[in-house]
Amino acid sequence: MDTLAPLFPYLIPGPILLPVIATALIHLLSSRRLQHVVAMGTFILLLAMCTLMVIYVDHAGVQSLQIGGWDAPIGITLVADRISTLMLTVSSLVLLAVMWFAIAQGMRDGSDKDPVSVFLPAYLLLSMGVNIAFLAGDLFNLYVGFEVLLVASYVLLTLGAARERIRAGISYVMVNMLSSVIFLIGIALTYAAVGTLNLAHISMRMDEVPSGVRTAIFAVLLVAFGVKAAVFPLYSWLPDSYPTAPALVTAVFAGLLTKVGVYSIIRMRSVVFPDGSLDTLLMWAALFTMLFGILGAMAQNDIKRLLSFTLVSHIGFMIFGIALGTAEGLSGAIFYAVHHILVQTALFLVVGLIERQAGSSSLRRLGSLAWTSPVLAALFLIPALNLGGIPPFSGFLGKVLLIQAGATHSGALVWLLIGGTVLTSLLTLYTMVVVWSKAFWRDRSDAPEGNQAFARPTPLVENTDTIEITERSDVGRMPTGMVASTSLLVAASLAITVLAGPLSEVTTRAAESTQDLDNYRSAVLGHELEHYEPGRQPSLRGGQR
Repeated sequence: MDTLAPLFPYLIPGPILLPVIATALIHLLSSRRLQHVVAMGTFILLLAMCTLMVIYVDHAGVQSLQIGGWDAPIGITLVADRISTLMLTVSSLVLLAVMWFAIAQGMRDGSDKDPVSVFLPAYLLLSMGVNIAFLAGDLFNLYVGFEVLLVASYVLLTLGAARERIRAGISYVMVNMLSSVIFLIGIALTYAAVGTLNLAHISMRMDEVPSGVRTAIFAVLLVAFGVKAAVFPLYSWLPDSYPTAPALVTAVFAGLLTKVGVYSIIRMRSVVFPDGSLDTLLMWAALFTMLFGILGAMAQNDIKRLLSFTLVSHIGFMIFGIALGTAEGLSGAIFYAVHHILVQTALFLVVGLIERQAGSSSLRRLGSLAWTSPVLAALFLIPALNLGGIPPFSGFLGKVLLIQAGATHSGALVWLLIGGTVLTSLLTLYTMVVVWSKAFWRDRSDAPEGNQAFARPTPLVENTDTIEITERSDVGRMPTGMVASTSLLVAASLAITVLAGPLSEVTTRAAESTQDLDNYRSAVLGHELEHYEPGRQPSLRGGQR
């Protein structure tokens, strides 16, 4: 590990710079095949780089890099600690798998009119925004990461320019722009209160701010991040936006974008506002997010929309762990976030395969998939049982970690949350069984619209009651790359089960490191803590725990 120390300053900005360089190369290349090679090579290199980072940081402690010749808290600070590098590693694996899926699919969802030339740059821009958010050591660059995400996600969400996608995209952008405005207000209030935007510096000065003002600032930031994370009651935009996008786009959105919001809440709660003044509010939000999300899922007939509601529901598990305010609760939340990123992304990719195999994701049109495509059935069943929390899968282990952390607390609300966790898990399993019984087990001739299973509406038609049905040319063909990329994520989710012990130890160390404010401040601010000297060259500082 000591041999890696001199190179680590160059690794920290790598996850941000790699997508930028790859985008430039793709624009210079005219060959589609070479563009695909560059994109895949970028994400393979990104995964290797992030894996090195998480191993090194777990050994050496928090690392920070000051950019632009200005020391913290004035300059741009990138911070790599256990939680940020772990999230970077998992997200890079998901980005790689979805890119592989996209290339194998032809980067279109059955329509020859989809503008595939914009997919690669937008996707790389999305990955850059995710990585900026995970590495940002100050509020302003966290905001920049979110805005980069917003721009890229709007392009991907409206890919193909279908009317329903444009409508959903406008709604998505308006809601997220509103949350960005609220975030800016939170940034302005924070700067007015403490005179800095560096997270480590804010955490030092926030103690001097009156408790009422401190709580108000935290509430404003929670609203902004609650929209991004789709926390009750700020979640209604998600089930209306995600199902309209191509399956591969929905997969990466579901796996990563809401987790960036959860990550931001973790940072604010653990580093900036560790007093826990809004923990009770977070607990109620967690409970209602679980229950309203899963009840919404039970009412759906389309698998994409059903999974979108389960996505909302399981965000509540992570908020539960954060709201406990303990290292055990935070460790459970991080473990569950890693599990959920892989499982939820895998399930949405399976939906993409279902659309390819059967021509629809509507439960009213599907059936017999267990007999016509046993491989597809297995790829659905494993992550579905995992999401439902069947032992010994990682979903069950993550819930056990959260319940154990909650059981150490006293109070009726915590036990109510534990009951909500168990009920939500059972209802999640019920919804997965419904999907299995309707889409895979029953005969397709028994489906109410089974005769339309291998067809789809002609594009850009508003009245779905009188649409003309046209046969899809891609139905029944699942390219090997699509199956292999989905299998990669399913295998990764199973690996979490096998390696649950070592992973839970990593998440425990990540939680303890995140809550160790002295260590974080020392790693970011160094010996200057309150007295910094501008004009220095970028420097690396580490904190050992």
